[in-house]
Amino acid sequence: MSTSPERIRLSDRLVVAIARWLANHISDDELRAELEAVDLSDFTPAQAEAVLELHNELDVTTERPVLEMAAREALAAVGLRK
Repeated sequence: MSTSPERIRLSDRLVVAIARWLANHISDDELRAELEAVDLSDFTPAQAEAVLELHNELDVTTERPVLEMAAREALAAVGLRK
């Protein structure tokens, strides 16, 4: 996998957005916008799946514990660079 500056910026941006959402510093809509701005082709299949799962959960549920679990999984997946 590439560790080009663009790749690092995208993953770091997403990690920051998810972390800010978990800390209640940004809204669901702001997190959704960050998720939609990311080109998932730049991530591994597992990372992309975790991001998509979080995005889907944001669309179908308002239960914070469910969303937090998906956010933590996405954070862990995107935060790991292989």
